[in-house]
Amino acid sequence: MGRNDKSPAIGEFFGSEKLNGFGEKHMTSREIVGISPDTEGRAYAAPALEKGLDILELLSHREDGLSQKDIARELGRSVGEIYRMLSCLVGRNYVSLDDEVYALTTKLYELAHRHPPTERLIFEAAPIMQSLSSQLQQACHLTVYSAGNQVVIAKQDAPSGIGFAVQVGAQIEVPQSASGRVLVAFQKEEVRHVRVTECMEGKSPKDCATFEAVIADVASKGFASMKSEQYRGVQAVSFPILNSRQNALAALTVPYLERLDLEGRTTVGDVERELAKAAQKLTARIGGRSREGAG
Repeated sequence: MGRNDKSPAIGEFFGSEKLNGFGEKHMTSREIVGISPDTEGRAYAAPALEKGLDILELLSHREDGLSQKDIARELGRSVGEIYRMLSCLVGRNYVSLDDEVYALTTKLYELAHRHPPTERLIFEAAPIMQSLSSQLQQACHLTVYSAGNQVVIAKQDAPSGIGFAVQVGAQIEVPQSASGRVLVAFQKEEVRHVRVTECMEGKSPKDCATFEAVIADVASKGFASMKSEQYRGVQAVSFPILNSRQNALAALTVPYLERLDLEGRTTVGDVERELAKAAQKLTARIGGRSREGAG
């Protein structure tokens, strides 16, 4: 990821203590990052770690980032105190530095989705995917975004044992796949921008503009359904698995292969309809919220 990539803020930052237009009291920066008179005076068990965490928590509330001087002022520390912390965070790619402005990258977001949340997602997805595959007589798989690519974290083969299948752990390119487009399209603007930048690195401005138009269409439609650009005869249908903010945590995909030897065989329309139901069910199981009219 480039040093100039900016990660989305987790929440809206409130500056100095005053009343806003709604008569609500703004929190101070020090209150936001948990620095209170009670904790400020105590001896830190790990002062360097505390400083680093203070910086990360502060930057999570500033979408446009902050200068080193501003960070020091907001945290009530000297520029010298935070210099090494910032250098370390930039070096480990938790924070980006662009034109003397520090901002969060998406690394924390990626780490948060590697372990317990992902395990829960796989656990909840297993029976839904098994039922979907049995009903459609098609394979299906679940992918998550990872640093410009997507990774298969769960799969269910077709009941017949014959069909298009992927391996868990396989990496799939984002722009050419239905699931990749879903993982980019259903994000807040800042995250979408970072993902487009990552997965289209080295591509021409024309290609990037085309991809932007494609994901805008996917977001409007609510899912992606397309002929595979990599395998002849495959129609890929993919729906997002959404969190409580209606951003895609994962993509549930059916690589549809038409059976020519069966009467009453599954159609693309069947896949789109049943996959929409499965995605909505999985979204609900993980505490997410489906978009109105999706599917």
